[in-house]
Amino acid sequence: MGASDEYRKTLLALAHWDDYLRSKSGLPGPRGNLELAQAVADEGNRDLFERYASLTPELAPENSPDVFLAFCGIVGLGRLAADGKSENIGRLRKLASDPRWRIREGVAMALQRIGEKNMDLLLMHMEKWVKGGALEQRAAAAAICEPRLLKNDNYSKRALTILNEITTRIGRVKDRKNKEFIVLRKGMGYCWSVAVASYFIYGKKLMEHWTVSKDKDIRWIMRENLKKNRLIKCDAQWVKEMNRRLE
Repeated sequence: MGASDEYRKTLLALAHWDDYLRSKSGLPGPRGNLELAQAVADEGNRDLFERYASLTPELAPENSPDVFLAFCGIVGLGRLAADGKSENIGRLRKLASDPRWRIREGVAMALQRIGEKNMDLLLMHMEKWVKGGALEQRAAAAAICEPRLLKNDNYSKRALTILNEITTRIGRVKDRKNKEFIVLRKGMGYCWSVAVASYFIYGKKLMEHWTVSKDKDIRWIMRENLKKNRLIKCDAQWVKEMNRRLE
């Protein structure tokens, strides 16, 4: 029995979860208890998820045990959306711009739950999110650039199209010191490599276009992605050539 199974068994035996979740959250600390969060999402109900997800930054500050409750609630909203209650996707979109990075990670995990059940639904919504703010774009990229979700060339192609649009929008940003832009830029530093590796013949052509960009942030994003082993395994010579372009 794995850790998540043990957690689910414990949760089902408890009448109230809050204190247990705080004590097992791993916070404050560098890593929250993701296995427990997934167990909560599996076994909780809508009322619980709504209560947890409603915890504001004032009530559940970053790196506190209480923010773990909020994180669990958000992942739980993803389970509800994956089960057909798609109205929760709109709630997740608002939470994607939360100032707390753990909440934003919770949104990405929640979206991936949707993708596991219905990747077409997830991609359809992410194609809309890319027209939103920087943190919505970052959530979209982080959600879809997960190897287990890119199961076929069609999904990979749509994911790459989303990344292409985000990168185009990055090139138009004037305020490069904005915190939200910096978060997006960092996230894009790995997303391209995941999507390109999943459909290399198609993806490498899109990436090649950006390696000749004059935009310093786009060039940084491409360099970061080219460091990833997943691309080197696809074609080490190609990676060397792209790096030469970026020198």
